[in-house]
Amino acid sequence: MSRAVRYDHALHARLSAPHVPAKETETMPKFTANLTMLFNEHDFLDRFQAAADAGFQGVELQFPYAFDKDAIAERLAHSELPLVLHNLPAGDWDAGERGIACDPTRVNEFQDGVGRAIEYARALRCGQLNCLAGIAPAGVPEETLHTTFVDNLRFAAKELKQTGIRLLIEPINTCDIPGFYLSRSNQAIDIIEAVGSDNLFLQYDIYHAQRMEGELANTIARHLPKIAHMQIADNPGRHEPGTGEINFAWLFRHIDDLGYQGWIGCEYKPAAGTTEGLGWMRAPAG
Repeated sequence: MSRAVRYDHALHARLSAPHVPAKETETMPKFTANLTMLFNEHDFLDRFQAAADAGFQGVELQFPYAFDKDAIAERLAHSELPLVLHNLPAGDWDAGERGIACDPTRVNEFQDGVGRAIEYARALRCGQLNCLAGIAPAGVPEETLHTTFVDNLRFAAKELKQTGIRLLIEPINTCDIPGFYLSRSNQAIDIIEAVGSDNLFLQYDIYHAQRMEGELANTIARHLPKIAHMQIADNPGRHEPGTGEINFAWLFRHIDDLGYQGWIGCEYKPAAGTTEGLGWMRAPAG
């Protein structure tokens, strides 16, 4: 079966299905290239084919909104790669904003952003959207931040479920982004429980988790039923696996043994060129 057929049919089924034990016939992990971070040697629309040529099975983006939906869809079709994930609109990124979901003064903007994200996701056949909580606005009580975030997630999870798209939330380390509201795995799980939706999941970024809490193996095992997507980068430096302190060869085997069937997004800063740094992916089991 060609990759194009998997893209049209099997991908949607995998993104929508609950976690089940890994099948012996399925090879994992499945890596996606984050085209916001990787292949910056190419113009944006040329990165899709570059990822396919490098052997990636899928791609993801931080934000697609600066580009025409049809132009992206054309490059996806040509590369025969699925778009696995992108983010909801997150405010003025260039001005330093990193999400607006916890801001009580921007609820209408958040809801409008959900609608825009759904338009892109449907056009690009993307089955998962990530919601960035954002930096906590100064002077806003914790109770208000929590209530705003939960209410916004409840709205987004319902809207996305109606179109068959999963909603994710991602803890971000406060070393890189001081004041980011959602920063730890347990906090994310508590918020997921407070929202009470079966369409809200955890995006577990191994780099951010290593900086905030460590204990990667046990944390992944404990939260696996709620983890719908993972991302990777080594620490320090946020470069490719093998450049820092994380034993990715062991960790990938551990993730496989747990039966994780989702995607692993490569959201790192290549140390010396994207293609030059892909040796780790060609032998992920060590």
